[in-house]
Amino acid sequence: MKILNNLLLVIVMAITVSAQEVVRKNIHSNKMNKDVKTIIIVPKLQKEKKYKTVYILHGFSASPERAYEHDIPNLEKLAEKYQTIYILPDGNYSSWYVDSPIDSKSQYETFIGEELVHYIDENYPTERNKNSRGILGWSMGGYGALSIGLAKHETFSAVGSVCGALDFNRFGASYHNYQVDSVLGDLKKLPSQYFTFNKIGQMKANAQYYIIDCGTEDSEMIEMNRDFHQRLTKEKVEHLYIESPGVHNPDYWRKALGNQLALFNEHFDKL
Repeated sequence: MKILNNLLLVIVMAITVSAQEVVRKNIHSNKMNKDVKTIIIVPKLQKEKKYKTVYILHGFSASPERAYEHDIPNLEKLAEKYQTIYILPDGNYSSWYVDSPIDSKSQYETFIGEELVHYIDENYPTERNKNSRGILGWSMGGYGALSIGLAKHETFSAVGSVCGALDFNRFGASYHNYQVDSVLGDLKKLPSQYFTFNKIGQMKANAQYYIIDCGTEDSEMIEMNRDFHQRLTKEKVEHLYIESPGVHNPDYWRKALGNQLALFNEHFDKL
């Protein structure tokens, strides 16, 4: 009888709790008429439980696979710890996560902020509200997280940037070298909606939870991040700004992203 009871317990547990998954999926975008490689890290799902979601955007020239394996490699443990589903979409090397006005195949704001969110909510047991949904990224992904997070402020309550490439006006030759011009065109003709510094009033009105983080030795990004923080402070936009020693590399953003995911979790739990 004891053996039978133990067997029944195992069967019940198997029914109510699924194994943790790392799902690699090509998710279709109607807006771009193509599939987008995406990695979805899922905790052990419990029956009738709903889960928080965080969308994680990689940097220039990277991919979801590199992000999962090298840039922030402990996501499976964090998914279990925070009971959160993490979604890593492919940013197509250099999409800058925008809806490009010059390339119909590069419409990543709509894909991530609308189509991908809809897919995840339809296929996984998620909390379908902004209070349990966040977006963050590093470098190009930091720009993208702020851009998408602000544009879709009714979708995301938490927005984070690590070593974010936040000011195209300071890029100089990098505007071409990082292929921004291939999705946004000539800097001199760029509409104001693509400049992060022009969105401070919107950030104040949205009243989301913002984290801005950058390494003190990140020669490309530190001054624009400091300036952005100072302007947010001047305009009384509530945010968390973090600086710590480090350069523009995976060692820095691995640590910073782990911290942000912990802070996101605290934020969700308060709402």
